[in-house]
Amino acid sequence: MRVENLLWRVSSVAWMFILAWAPSARAEDIRVQGGGATFPAPIYQRWVGEYQKLHPTIKIDYQAIGSGGGIKGITDKTFDFAGSDAPLSKKEMEKLGGAEKIIQIPSVAGAVVLAYNLPGFKGDLNLDGPVLADIFMGTVKNWNDPKIAALNPAANLPNLPITTAHRTDGSGTTFIFTNYLCTQGQEFNNKVGSGKDVEWPCGQGGQQNAGVTAIITQTQGAIGYIELAFALENNLPFALMKNKDGQFVKATPEGVSAAGEGALKAMDKGLAVPIWNQAGAQAYPISGFTYLIIYRDLAYLKDKEKAQAVVDFLYWATHDGEKLAAELKYAPLSDGVQKKVAEALSAAAFDGAPLQSPPGK
Repeated sequence: MRVENLLWRVSSVAWMFILAWAPSARAEDIRVQGGGATFPAPIYQRWVGEYQKLHPTIKIDYQAIGSGGGIKGITDKTFDFAGSDAPLSKKEMEKLGGAEKIIQIPSVAGAVVLAYNLPGFKGDLNLDGPVLADIFMGTVKNWNDPKIAALNPAANLPNLPITTAHRTDGSGTTFIFTNYLCTQGQEFNNKVGSGKDVEWPCGQGGQQNAGVTAIITQTQGAIGYIELAFALENNLPFALMKNKDGQFVKATPEGVSAAGEGALKAMDKGLAVPIWNQAGAQAYPISGFTYLIIYRDLAYLKDKEKAQAVVDFLYWATHDGEKLAAELKYAPLSDGVQKKVAEALSAAAFDGAPLQSPPGK
């Protein structure tokens, strides 16, 4: 019995040693940290919740601290992935080591709409890019201006001064809106230009979507740019926009997806492409992608399983997760764009060795 007891103890110790060191016997959860853009935060948080139901040992946290904070976090390598509403600038890319060191993919797309406050106005308000540029330049000052009336021949436009509302904080929404206006008016391009934060020649400013919305709702004759989801949540009327094909279209997830598909040909040299002012009868013209950013080689995470978890989550989000986008008022990536994203993620590596993408490949 003593010999049998000894053998049993030796066997038990051996099995404990094997289990402790077996690659599949990971004692702790894998924790992934992301952060950045606030615009996509609701869909990202939904993705995290749904993904963790499928993979309970993967714990993902996304901090909605703004695009600038996300880029700083990925630059400092305190984030495993970052979100940004605007693609990386040349200077930001250089701080990350150059374009060859990163993978930058679109996740979903969104629309910027022109919400307005016109008491007594009935029906849909039609606008086009050149008139909109003039309104935000302050050269079209009244709602019954002939330029607006020409776009709305059957409407009874009020004799009311126009008050424009804009963002005072740097934002991807302003980036998309100003880039679109720069394609519509040379004077706007020369005097205001594009960016996350610009000097507006007229109007009132507010912080974030909520601040712009407050100006619109409290000011008769106001018009301001906000995200589609925010306008819908607050029951604000917003204008139909004349697109590149000459059609007046209302912002919808389908119209934004059509704009993304229209930019597909431009993605051969990178996925950070503009989707505003795209051709297509259904394409909504003031549209933009929001982006996810990781390093191409994730060896700095010092954990291959964690690196694989990051890539797996981003692949799932931009494929299976796209089915959840429309119900949260985002535009899902079109099939063609999803294929481009899959190709980009297949370049992810750990210490030079390719990671699996798609998962299980």
